[in-house]
Amino acid sequence: MTDLATIAERLDQAATSRTVTPQFGADAGLDVPTAYRIQEAVVAHRTARGERLVGLKLGLTSRAKMAQMGVDEVIWGRLTDAMAIADGGTISLADHIHPKAEPEVAFLIGGGTIAAVAPAIEVIDSRYVDFRFTLPEVIADNTSASGFVVGAWQPVPAGIDNLGVLLEVDGRTVQIGSTAAILGDPRRALAEAVRLAAADGVELTDGSVLLAGAATAAVPLKPGAHVRAVVESLGAASLKVTP
Repeated sequence: MTDLATIAERLDQAATSRTVTPQFGADAGLDVPTAYRIQEAVVAHRTARGERLVGLKLGLTSRAKMAQMGVDEVIWGRLTDAMAIADGGTISLADHIHPKAEPEVAFLIGGGTIAAVAPAIEVIDSRYVDFRFTLPEVIADNTSASGFVVGAWQPVPAGIDNLGVLLEVDGRTVQIGSTAAILGDPRRALAEAVRLAAADGVELTDGSVLLAGAATAAVPLKPGAHVRAVVESLGAASLKVTP
């Protein structure tokens, strides 16, 4: 098995240098528990540079994605303050490798429950060649976490389990979905995140952000694009892309 610290260093270097790294393959001996240990080490590189953990994100929250990856459980990753992008803010492609955006629902945690909800955009950016990976590889890479935009926080409305979701690029709708794609009801994300993260001794503390999962497929980002996620009853979140 390849040394775990070496794998973590390689993934961190790929992220900081904005260059892809080859997939590790079967010889690395990666399984899911080992991958989460690598993820912890990868994020430790970030916190050692002064970044602060601010929340968690879930991945593979749709049944279709689970079937595609041959798994029956969602995965999770860590969010840091350096990943936060202001609503309506700008990201540069030069700071990424091959980023994509997907519309999400974000929760604000308070008192161990969901205190508020907001429309959100997650920017994912795999550090692997061609954005291709196995399940353990993407977990080790902190589930491709790169950035996130959160719109205005508001009380959780009734019927959040089936709200329409749009992803727009330059005013044109490019993806249509529903919050039902997120575990059947995005509120289930809290229990899943708490359960999964607890296995690694991680807690969702008050004030944490939880990205519940993607409501549609991700869309590659291009220079000059204006990206907007619209969630019925919740409003919108947006970002702009520069070269």
